[in-house]
Amino acid sequence: MNTRLLMTLRVTVASPQNIGLVPHGTRRTAPITGGDFEGPRLRGTVLPGGSADWLLVRADGVLEMDLRVTLRTQDGAIISMKSFGLRHGPQDVIAAIGRGETVDPALYYFRTTPRFTTGHSAYTFLNRLVAVATGDRRPEGPIYTIHEVL
Repeated sequence: MNTRLLMTLRVTVASPQNIGLVPHGTRRTAPITGGDFEGPRLRGTVLPGGSADWLLVRADGVLEMDLRVTLRTQDGAIISMKSFGLRHGPQDVIAAIGRGETVDPALYYFRTTPRFTTGHSAYTFLNRLVAVATGDRRPEGPIYTIHEVL
């Protein structure tokens, strides 16, 4: 499979809101407060308000992530991004992340599948691509390295 870098996306998150135990695990939401993205064909900012990561900690310890953000490019285009993914790893590594420590992303699994929607003519190529991402959870929020599948 061939890929090429689409962008690096950095998001900042507020303190998670704990919804509690639900039928499939423990549900939390993490409001997105901002961020930025940059790649060979696009760059801009993450818009706060309405953007969040819906998190589900499953009984097996796997974190399901359902990220929804609105991006604004430097030339004013608005792009909707939804991304579903999984994060898991050794218990001590996940505990360190939970304490807000910076952890080498090679020590845990953090993968997502971003999807994009836009009506802006300069970026409609995003509507027609499949992307995969690796993540790096930092204390201020995750960093996603997103690749387009060719």
